[in-house]
Amino acid sequence: MTWYAFLGALEQGFLYGIMVLGVYLTFRVLDFPDLTVDGSLPLGASVSAVAISNGIDPFLSLVLAMVAGFLAGAVTALLNTKLKILHLLASILTMIALYSINIRIMGGPNVSLLGAKTVLDPLMALDIPGYLASPCVFGVFSIVVTAVIIWFLYTELGQAVLATGDNSQMITSQGVNTHHIIILGVGLSNALVALSGALVAQNQGASDVNMGVGTIIAGLASVIVGETVFGKGSIPRACVSALLGSVLYRTAIALALGMKWGRFSFTPSDLNLITALLVVAALTAPKIKARLTAP
Repeated sequence: MTWYAFLGALEQGFLYGIMVLGVYLTFRVLDFPDLTVDGSLPLGASVSAVAISNGIDPFLSLVLAMVAGFLAGAVTALLNTKLKILHLLASILTMIALYSINIRIMGGPNVSLLGAKTVLDPLMALDIPGYLASPCVFGVFSIVVTAVIIWFLYTELGQAVLATGDNSQMITSQGVNTHHIIILGVGLSNALVALSGALVAQNQGASDVNMGVGTIIAGLASVIVGETVFGKGSIPRACVSALLGSVLYRTAIALALGMKWGRFSFTPSDLNLITALLVVAALTAPKIKARLTAP
């Protein structure tokens, strides 16, 4: 792998690491399988792109994207808690609806940001090369978000979220409305996913309605790889593992795409195959290790 390829993988790992933290909140903390993320990532991208195109500050557009993502997640949670629709089906319904909503927001299938202001401009103004500025900026974003999530999960409200996912009956007996907690948790998860989408759009210079395809698979793969390699004991360790899992996942993909075996080589169209192989390896590695180390 070349140095530029590694920096690119690092950049992508940090960019999508924020999305992975959102996936971690629903799947691991709340025990709520949520497919809304495939729609909320392009939702954040489309809101940010349209906002910037209309003269709004790129940093403020991130806030707008997070609000939109939170509302999308809240809709999924409301369908599940209030209308008693199975969480998986509720998230699929929201994801499908978001496809049309994203096109409506953008006024078409995509929006270009070429020449527009982005969050990278402050560093670019210092004559720092783009291939160095991007990993630095997105690294800071991902580290700050990780720290905020760790802090939140240690608050009283965060503990209620953890307890709802671990034992909803117990927390209900303590007088906590689990429906409100689920709405908050799923909303927060999708707010992070939308933030990731907004940053991806600003980095790529465009927002596209199909950019969220496969997001949930990549998110789950990153969470599983991170837990397998770095562990998942305490809250800080689990959150950091999710972020590092995203970096490791993107690095593994870059390595696979750069390898050649004679006439055979992976292409970008093999991304789903590579992801599946990584997940299988991550899931089976602990069992294989246990068998090899057993007396």
